[in-house]
Amino acid sequence: MAVSAPKAEAEIQCGQVVRYLTPCISYVANGGTVQAACCSGIKSLYSLAQSTTNCQIVCNCLKQAVSGVPYTAFNLGLAAGLPNLCGVNIPYKISPSTDCSK
Repeated sequence: MAVSAPKAEAEIQCGQVVRYLTPCISYVANGGTVQAACCSGIKSLYSLAQSTTNCQIVCNCLKQAVSGVPYTAFNLGLAAGLPNLCGVNIPYKISPSTDCSK
């Protein structure tokens, strides 16, 4: 009888992160109402990023995505509040200063 090793969790790619969060851009840029597609993307991304490795990948992808993009404290506040607005409890703060290695 052959025994196979358990399948490793697939690593998330930055392209996936961007696709999941693209519907959130207008809210983070302008405020207003959070679109259902934004919350759906956040929930999907959260469900995929359960391992430490994938959490770190998502964190680094987000930091890369916002580097070079002008933003204000207002935009950062909106982005940081998205998980809560979408009913997702993440154990870290969404911020460009977040240490992705932890």
